[in-house]
Amino acid sequence: MSTQKNAQDNPLADFGPNEWIVEDMYQKYLADPASVDPAWHNFFADYKPGSTATGTESTVKPVPTTVTPAVRTAPVAPAVTSSSAPVTQVTPAKPSAPAVQAAPGTNLIKGVSAKLASNMDASLGVPTATSVRAVPAKLLADNRIVINNHLSRGRGGKVSFTHLIGYATIRALADFPEMNNSYALLDGKPALVTPEHVNFGLAIDLKKSDGSRTLVVASIKAAEKFDFRGFWQAYEELVRRARRNELTMEDFSGTTISLTNPGGIGTVHSI
Repeated sequence: MSTQKNAQDNPLADFGPNEWIVEDMYQKYLADPASVDPAWHNFFADYKPGSTATGTESTVKPVPTTVTPAVRTAPVAPAVTSSSAPVTQVTPAKPSAPAVQAAPGTNLIKGVSAKLASNMDASLGVPTATSVRAVPAKLLADNRIVINNHLSRGRGGKVSFTHLIGYATIRALADFPEMNNSYALLDGKPALVTPEHVNFGLAIDLKKSDGSRTLVVASIKAAEKFDFRGFWQAYEELVRRARRNELTMEDFSGTTISLTNPGGIGTVHSI
C-alpha cells in the first residue's frame, strides 16, 4: 500500500515519484512554453512553485512607536537617588550567528535524487513491514527461453523477466486488490484510496543529454484489461516513447503501483 499526501496541500501528489519532473518541465515552460507538451499549459496556468513546502513562514509585525511632543515645564530640582536602589543593567544584544558555509565538494541535490531523499525522510514517519520470500524461478526461465525461441522463428521480439513478473503482478492484484490501494489525507483526516483501475508504473532508466542518468516512472493505464500480448505491446510502446522523450503529463500521473528492477546492477533484493 502506498502513501499519498493530501492533494489539497500538494498539487503534485498525483505525480508520485515524478514530482521532480514537474519542476523541470516548469522551468522549460517559463523559458519557452512551446517546448513542453500542450497538456502542461493548463496545469502550469495556476501552478505555484514550492507549494509542496511544509514550512510556515512567521510574520513579524512591527511594534508601533508613539511620538509624544515635548512639553516645556519649569525647571525641577534634581531628584535624590538612594544608593540602595537597584540598578538596571542593559545586556548588549548578541551578534547573529554567521551564515553556514557549505564545505568544499558539497552540492545541492536536485531532480529525482532530491525526490528520493525527500521520500526517505518521509518514510521515517510511516510504519513499514517488509517481507521477502525466495521462490523457485527455473520454470519461469525455461518458459522464457521457449517463448523467445518461438518469437525468433516468427514475428520477432523478445520477452524479458520484467515482462513476465510485471504481468504476474497485475494478475495477482485480481486476488489481492488491496495491494493497489493507497493512503491519503482528506481535509486532514486519514482516508483509504481504492483506485478503479491498475495503473502499472514502470521505472525507466534514461540517459540525459549531458551523459548523466535519471529515473522516471511512467504507467500503463488500466493494465488489468490487457492479456499478456497486449501488456507486452503497451510496455514496449511506453519504453520506446520514454527513449524518444515523448512521454506526456498523463504518462507520469495516476500511478497506483510500480515495479522497479534493480537486478541489472547486481541487486538481489532491495528494501
